[in-house]
Amino acid sequence: MTSNIRRAIRRPRSLSAFVAAIVALAVGAGLATIFGQENQPVDFSHNVLDAPAPVAGAVFGSGPALHPGDLICTTPFQTSANVDTDCEKKGPSNETSIAINPTNEDNMIGGANDYQLGLNSGGHVTETIHSRAHVTFDGGRSWSEFPILFGSAYQATGDPAVAFDAAGHAYYATLGFRFVGPTNAQNPDVLVANSGDGGRTWASVRVATGSGNFGSVGDLLDKEYVAAWGDGNAIVTFGDFRLAQKGSFVSARIFSSVTHDGGTTWSTPQVISGNLDEAFVSVPVVAADSRIYVAFLNTTDLTTGRDDYEVVEVSPSTGARLFGPVKVATTIDGFTDYPLAFGRQTYQDSLFRTWAAGNITADPTNAAHLAVVWSDMRNSVLPAPGNPYAATTNSDVIVSQSFDRGRTWTATPAALKLAGDQFMPWGAYDRRGILRIGLFDRRYDAANHMYGYSLATEKRAGALTFTTTQLTTELSDPTTGDRWFAATVNPAFPFATTFLGDYSNIAAMPSGGIAAYWTDMRQKACFGSRCGQGEDAFFAIAP
Repeated sequence: MTSNIRRAIRRPRSLSAFVAAIVALAVGAGLATIFGQENQPVDFSHNVLDAPAPVAGAVFGSGPALHPGDLICTTPFQTSANVDTDCEKKGPSNETSIAINPTNEDNMIGGANDYQLGLNSGGHVTETIHSRAHVTFDGGRSWSEFPILFGSAYQATGDPAVAFDAAGHAYYATLGFRFVGPTNAQNPDVLVANSGDGGRTWASVRVATGSGNFGSVGDLLDKEYVAAWGDGNAIVTFGDFRLAQKGSFVSARIFSSVTHDGGTTWSTPQVISGNLDEAFVSVPVVAADSRIYVAFLNTTDLTTGRDDYEVVEVSPSTGARLFGPVKVATTIDGFTDYPLAFGRQTYQDSLFRTWAAGNITADPTNAAHLAVVWSDMRNSVLPAPGNPYAATTNSDVIVSQSFDRGRTWTATPAALKLAGDQFMPWGAYDRRGILRIGLFDRRYDAANHMYGYSLATEKRAGALTFTTTQLTTELSDPTTGDRWFAATVNPAFPFATTFLGDYSNIAAMPSGGIAAYWTDMRQKACFGSRCGQGEDAFFAIAP
């Protein structure tokens, strides 16, 4: 079932035996396709179906019949500093997105890749991946899960993104997957649901349609994200990877679509990445004056494989590109900058996939002030060994800012030079115009194995110097003991995590402070005959 539907990051031909062995392990279950043969180095595909299966041998089932507004479950009321938002507890959750209702900040919605697993008496495992709305109405002390229904055609949904507009109308974007057999799926569609009651009930719309199957001619849509503003206005952006025979790479461009009626109808998607055709992982943001900017990565240097962060301005009315692309900076994320596991970038003593991607955020006190946040290996030892168990890595969070609506950017981006690896950052300006960054942070462990979730806070507006505090009250160890997405490549690290999701994020609260939402591994999870560390969507508030 879910396996490795992906473009691999291309390395020089002299791959080590270790990496070759890992790649061989990766092609074990079902949908194993490595797109393309030409010199295209980008690890483009980062959706829920190109992640490994949480339990080997699982097959897709149908899951229980649910209706809009059905309450699936509710967590206990929690007064702890870290709150578990998962109540279904039938499988892992990861890749978290959070939004706060500006008309009632006690109402928040979290999105996640939610896996539902079942085990029958014969030992057969069934799985569904149906994204849930994790909803709170008491400021995050208790959370309820509600279904988001996109029709029976979709056997799986994933890659969540959530937003509220200024009137308190909610939007939940995701990808929808339709299977055409036990081991293949159509290229996903971009779906957006909307809710007028704080996240209890949802109506859904297909905004863009993928074409072809994994590994065939077609359009593979990937990594959508949503932003909203005003009363009934929202934009969704996404990547379109055009594929030729046998799924070989042709181009990668960013598209946008807008709604002005609360998500009932959406405009025809249009290209916004200009003449760039190696573009992927876009995130939109709405500035204080309702101008909209979109940041994305583009592989400009095919020799090193490094990407450039680019920014465009688009029309709030139509979603059309108005200005750009403008280069923000080059990210240090190329062929020899990271160790590899399963053909994808990772960190020291680790197997889970990662990348440089972050986001763009806008200052509510100054409509011309923007920041782009990402992580890369500029302060690590380069070139990195291909074998992660032979590497010592030091990934850092990097920031660039603009004071002229994205026309020019910091000449030398600022780095948060912390010990160990920091990765998957997400930036948000708080109501004072202070940049806050949520990040996975391994500096709490001298071995550079366990991570906490941290919040970096700018010392003064525009300074790009930060203090960093830990939000997690317990650390997570992705190097060993995972119950779900697990593989053993080095016997000293059994059941190492192979998938944590591709992002987690934060959101600024209207009254001040930050809500953080991340993938946490502190809790024990048991399924079948084996127990290990779980993956759960955790929440915290920071002043």
